[in-house]
Amino acid sequence: MRKRVYVVYTGGTIGMIKGASGYAPSPGYLAARMAMMPELKDPMLPEYTINEYEPLLDSANMSPADWFKIANDIAAHYDEYDGFVVIHGTDTMAYTASALPFMLKPLSKPVIITGSQIPLCEVRNDAHENLITAMLIASQYPIPEVCLLFGGKLLRGCRSVKESATSFEAFSSPNFPVLGNVGIDININWRSVRSSKGDTQNLKVRELSELRVGVCRLYPGISSEFIENVLRPPLRGLVLEAYGVGNGPVRNKAFLDVLRKANERGVVMVNCTQCFRGGVDLTGYETGSALADVGVISGMDMTVEAALTKLFYLFSCGLTSEEIKKWTQINLRGELTPFSEHHSQEQKRDSFLN
Repeated sequence: MRKRVYVVYTGGTIGMIKGASGYAPSPGYLAARMAMMPELKDPMLPEYTINEYEPLLDSANMSPADWFKIANDIAAHYDEYDGFVVIHGTDTMAYTASALPFMLKPLSKPVIITGSQIPLCEVRNDAHENLITAMLIASQYPIPEVCLLFGGKLLRGCRSVKESATSFEAFSSPNFPVLGNVGIDININWRSVRSSKGDTQNLKVRELSELRVGVCRLYPGISSEFIENVLRPPLRGLVLEAYGVGNGPVRNKAFLDVLRKANERGVVMVNCTQCFRGGVDLTGYETGSALADVGVISGMDMTVEAALTKLFYLFSCGLTSEEIKKWTQINLRGELTPFSEHHSQEQKRDSFLN
């Protein structure tokens, strides 16, 4: 019996056609093209149902409300299908891939997010390969994770970043091994795949309802007034993109004072590195430890996308600021590398969050 896959078509380049003003979504076009693909009729590939969203979105317009729609769509059809493919634009694909693992729990089936750099309507494109491979992995490989499939690489969703605006290999996982490589064969790195845990038949969806969280990138000459405005209420959380292993301009006492006051009124500030690879260590330099002293916590080796969506999630669970600080540094969905066995074990206690 052929497997069954549910396709969530949100929009993106893959199904666009060229008009007078450039590429734009074309309702019904992707479904029609898929119906004509002989590969999708092969017994190795699944039967599928495609749910085309209205309106189709360029992913630059994607919002947390759209993530909630996708998560609910998957949950509503969870028992009927063997796997799920989410077709999505590339601009914010890493954000969606980072958010869905926190929103869907416990996950025991593959959710594969994919798209393309060139639309399917063009003779030369990456859309065809990404789509066929995503359908195959979603139906034949029991990976209980939200993954991003692009350019021959299968990545953990909450470890993914977009690294190129033009390459077919547009995404990478800088601080975690790829989950799979697609060449002549599809090779899955099963040792890095997370195992299913808990009640795998009762998928729950957590809405990200508390969105008063932001991101701020440090730069030479950044003023305390600028940071003060960024941290102004009603903001409750901030991902601070710092230098190197988490360093900042600590000779600027006014800057530190602004961070200290924000911490005292309960703002959670998470330090992530601006570097493409590596993580944060606030004990390595005085310029990092000074940030820790005023209440900034380490984001460890999380991507900015993962840190932001994790804060959305934790605040939406109704936790206190101190509880959020603790859980931010605990590995919940494979989004960070635990710095101790203690933290690795503590992740097992996160069931109350849902």
